[in-house]
Amino acid sequence: MQINYQQTDGQLIAIVQGRLGTVESEQFMNNMQPLMDAADGTIRLDCHQLEYISSSGLRALLTLNKQVHAKGGKLILTGLNDEVKQVFQITGFNSIFTITDV
Repeated sequence: MQINYQQTDGQLIAIVQGRLGTVESEQFMNNMQPLMDAADGTIRLDCHQLEYISSSGLRALLTLNKQVHAKGGKLILTGLNDEVKQVFQITGFNSIFTITDV
């Protein structure tokens, strides 16, 4: 898993690439600091290149979402592929997160 960051129009965009499984979720949690520094604004996770997510990955995203909301920010997930989107639908996480196609 790799995460790249960019700032665009006052939003922090984190581009997530690869797999977000059990092993990678620990790395993801460690790499969240730039996201947490901007948690009072809008954070966009670009998931176009996210290939897979496990329950550990979902837990990491849920933790991030809670921390962002606690600081008054907003987390938006974009570009989920069909398989990852299905995981969100089956688990009910699609009702917890703001998910867009763009």
